[in-house]
Amino acid sequence: MTDTVDVDLLARLQPLMWLGSEGLREVLPLCRMHAFTRGADPFRAADWSGQVVYLVRGQLWVKLPEGAARVLVGGHELGMNPVARGGMVPLASKAITDVGLLSLKEDTLDILVTWNQLATPGESAQGSPDQTDWRMMSGMFAVDNLTVGAFASLPPANIQALLARFNRVPVKRGQVIIKQGDPGDYYYLIESGRCKVSRLVAGSPVQLAELKEGDAFGEEALVADTVRNATVTMSTDGMLLGLSKQDFNQLLRAPMLHKVAGDEAERRVAAGAIWIDVRFPAEYQTDGYPGAINIPLNDIRQASAALDSAKEYIVYCQTGRRSSAAAFLLSQRGFHAFLLDGGMRARAGVMESVK
Repeated sequence: MTDTVDVDLLARLQPLMWLGSEGLREVLPLCRMHAFTRGADPFRAADWSGQVVYLVRGQLWVKLPEGAARVLVGGHELGMNPVARGGMVPLASKAITDVGLLSLKEDTLDILVTWNQLATPGESAQGSPDQTDWRMMSGMFAVDNLTVGAFASLPPANIQALLARFNRVPVKRGQVIIKQGDPGDYYYLIESGRCKVSRLVAGSPVQLAELKEGDAFGEEALVADTVRNATVTMSTDGMLLGLSKQDFNQLLRAPMLHKVAGDEAERRVAAGAIWIDVRFPAEYQTDGYPGAINIPLNDIRQASAALDSAKEYIVYCQTGRRSSAAAFLLSQRGFHAFLLDGGMRARAGVMESVK
């Protein structure tokens, strides 16, 4: 028998049922089904580390960690709650009939439930209902955005403050949102609509990318504390979520920038991490670190698609300014990226003092 997972099935499981239909559709591709025949012990036949596991079909005898023995029936009563979670699995189990188990990464579920609860409309400080239901912003609450994207490294304590400080900005097709050469003042997330990114090269605009719902922009100038290096123009009408520079630095930048000193960087590289030099090729060719990959900052968005998400990367430039922006962009895309604190200048100073 082939088990299929659908939204109706997920809507019967705790705490998945609280995610709503949109949230469940996002979770659906991340769920896995596992079939076991009568007489099998599912919790000895597979490794369930880091998984939340539900019994969705058949009858299963289990001896729980506290010692009680029960017969669970898939999809009914206790079966709606996880059979195993957080490394806590039955001491023993036996399939009374053929059974089907559904699994989902526990961290993914926990992140989604946390955001869902904090994003639910509630009472404002004045006692009137807050009608902003952040869960309806499908781009912002895409699973990728919350688990490996822009908000994956955000501490739970920062979530509600972040949601409260975003400003909704209606925009029109053709409207310029940020302009190359202007100072950085806001970070933007696209709730709805599309926009194009372009840069003046030899006096002529060159389109670099098109951004869609759930994508973010404007972070480079804020992280590096410099001017905008590109222009972003709306391709359609839409809605943006804007976050001021001060709020961005406090709530997003700090949690996502992981700094390492030179000695720790070297230990990580010796253990398999890879240097990324974000300077221009001419600078890299002069004194780039051995084994480093050269990806100039302005190419980091496009080039990140070729990087290995299982690897660690140590990002550097001369002073740490450009590399801080690059490290943020990589972390925002789910990479294990670390910033060489103070850049090559600081590392060279330490090495010189040791001589």
